Amino acid sequence: MTAPVATAPPAWASWLGAGGLIPFAVLALALWWPELGHQAFISQALASYGATIASFLGAIHWGLAMRDHPGAGAGPYLWGVTPSLMAWLALLLPPAGGLLGLAVLLGLCLLVDARRYPHYQLQAWLPLRRRLTLSAGLSCLAGAAGLLR
Repeated sequence: MTAPVATAPPAWASWLGAGGLIPFAVLALALWWPELGHQAFISQALASYGATIASFLGAIHWGLAMRDHPGAGAGPYLWGVTPSLMAWLALLLPPAGGLLGLAVLLGLCLLVDARRYPHYQLQAWLPLRRRLTLSAGLSCLAGAAGLLR
């Protein structure tokens, strides 16, 4: 199989990624205004969204391994399910702890991506991944801080 050529993400991918940050930012900000009420629902919505994104990030590795390296061994497949399992555990924690755990998990996903994307010749995607992860992780941290203040 011919290896893909490392190219920067298309503009539409950047726009979709930025749009995907809207729920992170809006929900995190909402947790700073307890007078809005529904703090439990808002924190659950933020954590659920973060868990969904973490699962998506793990699934990328599963798909890349299937496409490019079906005989590469279990490593990419094991990592592919790890974010989903860790995100599920974060959802079982108290709200602020779960959001903190998800921020850490999103950072861990980025660290793994930074190590593995060059293997798949996808290093050109890392600047976008860094920006998105920083924003998503900070939103989870801000949401946790809003709950704890």
